[in-house]
Amino acid sequence: MTHLFLSLRAVVARGWRFNRMLTLAVLLHLALIPVALVLIFLHPTVITGSNAWIKPTKFAISVPIYLVTFGWFLAHVKRNARWIGFAATGAGIALLVETTLITVQAVRGVPSHFNNTTAFDAAVFSVMGGFIIFLTLLNLLLAIWLIFQKLPDRAFAWALRWGAIIAFAGMGVGSLMPPPTPAQLAALEAGEVVTTIGAHSVGVEDGGPGLSFLGWSTEGGDLRAGHFLGLHGMQILPLAAWILSRRRLRGLLRESHRVALVHLTGVGYVGLTGLLTWQALRGQSIVAPDGLTWAAYAGLLGVMLVGLSAIWLSATGIRTARSAESTAV
Repeated sequence: MTHLFLSLRAVVARGWRFNRMLTLAVLLHLALIPVALVLIFLHPTVITGSNAWIKPTKFAISVPIYLVTFGWFLAHVKRNARWIGFAATGAGIALLVETTLITVQAVRGVPSHFNNTTAFDAAVFSVMGGFIIFLTLLNLLLAIWLIFQKLPDRAFAWALRWGAIIAFAGMGVGSLMPPPTPAQLAALEAGEVVTTIGAHSVGVEDGGPGLSFLGWSTEGGDLRAGHFLGLHGMQILPLAAWILSRRRLRGLLRESHRVALVHLTGVGYVGLTGLLTWQALRGQSIVAPDGLTWAAYAGLLGVMLVGLSAIWLSATGIRTARSAESTAV
């Protein structure tokens, strides 16, 4: 236990030296997790069909994952230290503001997103939106830096680039949520008072039946699926590169093959994020794809299998040729 405590202390100290604001944001979100979990059971208020404290809990869990990954990506950028510090500090501030406002609205028992009930509620959502746009631009800046950053391992370098680009695309999916739905737009044009502008769901109202904890609609489309998957490209692509770097695979694959596999993973991940978003925009639940959706997923899988087969056959051919040369000698 003492060793674990000292290890955690060393990790925190290292993060603090890298960027204080980003590390502080991670620590505060981690501290919020047990509080929010307890309040789920002690505070039964329901907001848009789910317990008021589920959303703060989800953000308290997901934000540290994003910030630690964002900081780790930044650590691979060998450029102006001031700009790196600006990006890290900006990301920490943006997500601290986001979660703080979500928590404030949970305490008040009102929705944090798309809430146009009062001037205060509308201002809260506008501030949140402004900081998320700022964070999205920081993520784009990170992707641009990584594209021009040379790293010793090309497969790992491309995994970082793909991860940052896909996360940016995932944030872009989130931009589809704030515009008014057709019903809200019709009400606004008719001069009616509209207390909610924007939605996570498509074809149904927010707050209906949904997946446990996640809340994604099981009756209509839900843009959060593509948004969620895209954001986690920052973890999945580097993980793929790490697996490909294991000693056994390094013996089977050249660096060019590992790079090709990272590119294939990136293309497949973008394709899956796009298909989930397309499915949601058609008002179709993630748990009830129709024939056209299944066909699209099958097509993506087919492309991936063809690409994987081509890369594997290339690697096998090279190994066979080497073996033949060795035998001839």
